Amino acid sequence: MALLWTPVTAMSMTETLFRDDAYQRECEATVLDSLDGYVILDRSVFYAMGGGQPGDTGRLRWDGGEAQVVDTRYGDRGAIRHVLADGAELPPAGINIIAEIDWDRRYRHMRMHTALHLLGAVLKYGVTGGNISAQRSRLDFDMEDTVDKDEVTAKLADLVDRDIAVSCRWITDAELAAQPELIRTMSVQPPKAAGKIRLLDIEGVDLQPCGGTHVLKTGEIGAVRVAKSEKKGKHNRRVHIELD
Repeated sequence: MALLWTPVTAMSMTETLFRDDAYQRECEATVLDSLDGYVILDRSVFYAMGGGQPGDTGRLRWDGGEAQVVDTRYGDRGAIRHVLADGAELPPAGINIIAEIDWDRRYRHMRMHTALHLLGAVLKYGVTGGNISAQRSRLDFDMEDTVDKDEVTAKLADLVDRDIAVSCRWITDAELAAQPELIRTMSVQPPKAAGKIRLLDIEGVDLQPCGGTHVLKTGEIGAVRVAKSEKKGKHNRRVHIELD
């Protein structure tokens, strides 16, 4: 949501591999804790729910065992909780495991999330909310104007066809404070005590704080269209997009 950011702290218990490489599908890790239906690892490729993007699903594998991960959430001190299916076997603390994400689902979220940034670049209004799913995603805009679905869809298609480079970089809290125009979300703000802020940069199109996962080129998004636009208040328009 352009929009979307998630907590980043210097003292995270779980190393967030997905921030450096959103295309990494699995990793080796050590179980730090295993209790109450979830597992904490020292490092993970699983994206934890935040900023409107769902947590990853997938599986954990170890010698003699396997468990399905049905959700991923943040816990205390930057720990990432891999939530297991009901009744799943818990791997014991201290062992080494393989953590593997459901790649098809993750990649669709990456395409959707990047597409929402393009939507925010086309509709240059403040963002009041949003949500990502594999089927349909949305942004809420602080606007009274009606939305021409065909026109916005055509503009999105142009940005996709241009296959624009997408990258991330980090700035300090002080640097962000000096550039308040980078923050377009009106209902939430990036965490100020983290020490650093991750920026998403769609070259020449969009630059703003975001902790989600994205594709490397807009061409990877594929066909995207505005599926629905609805008025949710005097100053609020909800715009839904879909991918093929």
